[in-house]
Amino acid sequence: MRLKSILTLLGPFIALLVVYGVFGSQNPAMFTEDVVLNILTQTVIVGIAAIGMTLIIISGGIDLSVGSMIALCGTVGATMVTKDVSPVLVFMGTIAFGGFCGLINGGLSTGLKLMPFIVTLGTMQAFRGAAKVATDGTPVNLPFDVTAYKPWLGGAGIPWGVWLMLALVVLFTLVLRYTRFGRHVFAVGSNENTATLCGVHVAKTKLFVYMIGGALAGLSAVMNMAKSSQGDPTTATGMELDIIAAVVIGGASLSGGEGTVLGALIGALLMTTIRTGCVLNGIPTPWTEVITGVIIVVAVIIDRLRHRTA
Repeated sequence: MRLKSILTLLGPFIALLVVYGVFGSQNPAMFTEDVVLNILTQTVIVGIAAIGMTLIIISGGIDLSVGSMIALCGTVGATMVTKDVSPVLVFMGTIAFGGFCGLINGGLSTGLKLMPFIVTLGTMQAFRGAAKVATDGTPVNLPFDVTAYKPWLGGAGIPWGVWLMLALVVLFTLVLRYTRFGRHVFAVGSNENTATLCGVHVAKTKLFVYMIGGALAGLSAVMNMAKSSQGDPTTATGMELDIIAAVVIGGASLSGGEGTVLGALIGALLMTTIRTGCVLNGIPTPWTEVITGVIIVVAVIIDRLRHRTA
């Protein structure tokens, strides 16, 4: 099993190196420090949210509302900033609100025994609409004199957000591998009935997983707010596809019971590298979307073939 996990993780990593090398051979600017730093910085928002999505997918669920959640939490965070709330409380409040949104998703899915796909498809519209209603459809701009959030995704050197993303990858890797909660998440995703017979509280585990996913979406919203200096109710449209794709490309199974946080980070880096390489090589945006879509389909096919072989 350990060898299988290593091979599952090694595949996306090799793909990342190959894609990076191909684009670099076409344009040596890919190998410069500025471009590498730009790739890391652009990965932060999707990467942090992908950590929470990894837990959700491992547990056998899905969350289509994460992009709308980021938009809604971003408007909440930006509103708090305009009210002169301290940065610490802005972080805590936005993360807590994201956790509340995740609680709604998890509560509806487990309490009413509804399919997560249908529930989060509905909350995707509800969260997006709530963000537009709360702001009258206009962005909430941060005051010009507020500079406390700029170092998180800007400034000289490696932004703080990159270090935060890497720290979260280490933290949740340890949680999934060495804690009872982590074992329960894998057990629920592998087989709910067996997990129940083994004494796992399936509903509680799923609820916690969705809350963690929502909280990390709230943290991604703060990073997005730091990057754009505003809370925009229309931001992160379609980002849920990037986040889910990063997790699947990283080796997680949409059937549940399999996946790694590090793999999700590699998947997010791969998608960012593709977009950056296409821009540097002058490839039109429509073709970038085609390439990204093909890679996602290939990742899903590989996942299906892997399980069929098993």
